[in-house]
Amino acid sequence: MLSMDFLIGRQFGKGMSAYTLKTIAIVAMVVDHVAAAFVPAGTILWQVMHAIGRLTAPIMCYFIAEGYYHTRNVTRYAMRLGCFALISHFPFCFFEFGRWPVSDGGLKLYPTSIIWTLFLGLISLIVWSNDRLSPAVKGILISGLCAAALFGDGSFSVVLCILGFGMYRGDFKKQALALLVTLAIPNLLMTLEPYWLGAFLVIPLLRQYNGSLGGGKHSKWFFYVFYPLHLLVIRFLGRSL
Repeated sequence: MLSMDFLIGRQFGKGMSAYTLKTIAIVAMVVDHVAAAFVPAGTILWQVMHAIGRLTAPIMCYFIAEGYYHTRNVTRYAMRLGCFALISHFPFCFFEFGRWPVSDGGLKLYPTSIIWTLFLGLISLIVWSNDRLSPAVKGILISGLCAAALFGDGSFSVVLCILGFGMYRGDFKKQALALLVTLAIPNLLMTLEPYWLGAFLVIPLLRQYNGSLGGGKHSKWFFYVFYPLHLLVIRFLGRSL
């Protein structure tokens, strides 16, 4: 029988493991997408559920940055995330628009999922960490990545958030400030939707990260599979109700 420590991913030390925090992220994501699919917009319940959903993107961004520093092969990591972004494009479009991204015999590539913007955020960290590139070249390349992120869910805010988490790794106060400046505050001001206050709640959660992975040997694949799968399930349920 699995121990409770394994189930919650808290395998050593105080605080929360990466597995625990990622699990919180996907639960919040499901709550967010259920609200989008089934709850009348603008209601108090809709606002509360979307506020919970604002936990997801910052946690994802944080662990993309952590993954960059922990992975044994960053090229393979980027390729895996890029392939995952392509696969997720189809269920994302089906969830958002009720149809597959194919029109007039061609494939419609945008808008696309947040996995695309997470992928671009990882690439931005690779660019920023490359000592062979000049600051000017880095700025141009990262600006280009931010422009490409306009076609993905979360837009360039996600790219900049990942970059901030990576640049200030080891200094949580600066990481928290980067989160507020790149993601939470801009979206709150642009949308004027109270649910964006939920993004502020992720700071004390991330503060509990204890540096452990948690979970099992193949836990990472669960998170890769869950994203596109849950979009399909929610959309199909919406059609049947």
